[in-house]
Amino acid sequence: MAGSSDVIVVGGGLVGSAVAYGLAREGASVTILDEGDVAFRASRGNFGLVWVQGKGDGMPDYASWTRRSKDLYSGFAEGMLEHNGRDIELKQEGGLELCLGEESFRENEEEIRRMHNQPGVGENDRRMIDADEVRRIMPFVGPEVTGASFSPHDGHVNPLYLLRSLHAAAQQLGVRYVSGARTLSIAKDGDGFRAETGAGTFRGGKLVIAAGIANKWLAPMVGLDIPVKPNRGHILITERMQPIMPMLLVNARQTADGTINFGNSHEDAGYDTSINPTKLGEIARNVVRYFPILKNARIVRTWSALRVMAPDGFPIYRESETAPGAFSISCHSGVTLAAAHALDLAPTILKGGFNERFAAFSSERFHVSPAA
Repeated sequence: MAGSSDVIVVGGGLVGSAVAYGLAREGASVTILDEGDVAFRASRGNFGLVWVQGKGDGMPDYASWTRRSKDLYSGFAEGMLEHNGRDIELKQEGGLELCLGEESFRENEEEIRRMHNQPGVGENDRRMIDADEVRRIMPFVGPEVTGASFSPHDGHVNPLYLLRSLHAAAQQLGVRYVSGARTLSIAKDGDGFRAETGAGTFRGGKLVIAAGIANKWLAPMVGLDIPVKPNRGHILITERMQPIMPMLLVNARQTADGTINFGNSHEDAGYDTSINPTKLGEIARNVVRYFPILKNARIVRTWSALRVMAPDGFPIYRESETAPGAFSISCHSGVTLAAAHALDLAPTILKGGFNERFAAFSSERFHVSPAA
């Protein structure tokens, strides 16, 4: 066998790397099996949001879990730096979701009321602000902007720096990272697990499947049903500009080097990562409605990437009942939840009681009959 460790983590993207880093912090020996940059790696196209507002409409536990990750983020970022990571450009200064028209404003108001009535954390201090207050914060917004929802807990990072920092910090803690190791099969092997990959055979006492969209076909090999599917999003990047966006938006942010990122599109396009010009046009038209000053800005880059989506849009966390010690971790919020994955979820994998701790995120929710 190519190697043995306490835990095998299948997947070296943001989710798998955060879990591996968290496991190593707890003293476990860990091997990451990563397909490499040929994988459908969401972190390549990620917007970089640490986003709290609006998360958990219909699932209060997700609202609480998102807020917990946000509250852990500063210590998480500092911890990686201590372990030979790098600055991830974390900013936690609040965020806005701009409204175009009165109907959009009313929809956001209704969502806030609905989430305030949920038990637990509610809507994470989100509130509506009027057009005048928006313009005091964002002087360059256009005349169609009628207001916004605001949360003081929203923030952002550089997603590529986050992935690089997780890899560096994890390896500093002894994590073995194997690239080019596309996992072909996984199975129970004695009191542990075996993974057959393009880079050889690996064995671990526990197994964490954090391979994004591939969880759908890997998880059944250890008795888990993880019904995720790809969802395509596009991002446009402008030329470097003077600061015009002093606060983060749900669909736009100005980076440290002056470029502005726009996105937040959604398409069911299977595994197709090609560019959809029609979708780019929709994004660009909305950009100009939000910020007319950008009408003549040059677009210097654009790309698409695939999110990992559950049927209801919420995370799926589950330990196998037929193969205890095998876990599947799936979500589309790999940046937002990175701190919670590293500092809360990973220790629970080692301590036990995983399914009880994360019962709200169990895949069993998709198999409850309507009558129940």
